[in-house]
Amino acid sequence: MASSAPDLLDLDITGIAHGGTFIARHEGRVVFVSDAIPGERVRARVTDDAKASFWRAETVEVLDASPHRRPHVWPEADVSLDPDDRAGGADLGHIDLDHQRVLKRQVLDEALDKFAGGGLEAPEVAAVDDTDGTGWRTRVSLHVDAEGVVGPYAARSHRVIPVRSLPLARPRVAAEGLSLRNAKQGRIDLVESADGEVHVLRRPERGKRPAARVISERVGERSFRVDADGFWQVHPHAASTLDSAVRAALSGRVDPNATHLDLYGGVGLLASSLAAAGAADIVTVESSRAATAHAQENLADVGATAVTARVDRYLAGLPDGARAGAVVLDPPRAGAGRAVVEGVHALTPDAVVYVACDPVALARDLGTFRGLGWEVESLQAFDLFPHSHHIEAVALLTR
Repeated sequence: MASSAPDLLDLDITGIAHGGTFIARHEGRVVFVSDAIPGERVRARVTDDAKASFWRAETVEVLDASPHRRPHVWPEADVSLDPDDRAGGADLGHIDLDHQRVLKRQVLDEALDKFAGGGLEAPEVAAVDDTDGTGWRTRVSLHVDAEGVVGPYAARSHRVIPVRSLPLARPRVAAEGLSLRNAKQGRIDLVESADGEVHVLRRPERGKRPAARVISERVGERSFRVDADGFWQVHPHAASTLDSAVRAALSGRVDPNATHLDLYGGVGLLASSLAAAGAADIVTVESSRAATAHAQENLADVGATAVTARVDRYLAGLPDGARAGAVVLDPPRAGAGRAVVEGVHALTPDAVVYVACDPVALARDLGTFRGLGWEVESLQAFDLFPHSHHIEAVALLTR
């Protein structure tokens, strides 16, 4: 760290930033501070002053606490601990749950205002159950260091923190994770499938990757085969929540005679939503060969076609004049990007449903769509990751 920054600063926290840190200013410079709440005054340790325009810091003491501050839901991540010893993965766990959702809405609102062209208002971030926001992670990654210590990484670090609790994990996942002993250095993934079984996937730091293990997930009456280490939503209500949102968005908008696209389709979850909304001709596109193989099997009863391809290349390879009825996009955290948005636009679809896990990426892509003449007809947001900064959103675009 450069010598220009003092080790400790007393800061007034004025807002929340995208990514789960909070905003303060010192002598005109922005400081991004962890483990704080807007309205608080904190003492923070500067950890990065390499940039002239902003610094990063970690709260070491709360001088004037917000009424929304609570003891951290994860004791091993509490502000009373040295920042180097705090477990990562629950960066809003010190804030009461209702206020977390208020702050997440602010992040989405600011992203829309900055990147989506203005005039859009973020919706309230909806809870998907009535719990205290713990016990939801069906998938947890732990790490084993050279000394055999098992635990999560410290926040913003690759240092392993030993823990006595895993409060965000499903109870069986937590019990399995806390019982691990004598593991080899590397990563251990714990996955609870729909039947309640916990699968332990060991990934040594060196050595052959274990063979894929196939599990079954479920949404309503439909089962989905997926590799245990493949992508599936982490919250037990997430897949059904997104399925319902996509179906509702497409209600009355699906031409049964058109070809409909599910882009970044994974193992076929949202392609099945298209089918339930009335689509008879569905193409789902996914770059993972294993996921595409599962999608073909999972969607056999609706006759969908599963294509293994990068979405941008698939769209670029379609013949001139190709059209689509409805298009569903569920891109990774980086978003779809301009080339994909323009490729979707060229298909002149009747409707586009965009499922997003990152508010800034969503806002940028919505801005591109709007610049091409699309309107955001509806926008929903869901708190599928309580006690963390992540949210999920579903937008319906029409022309």
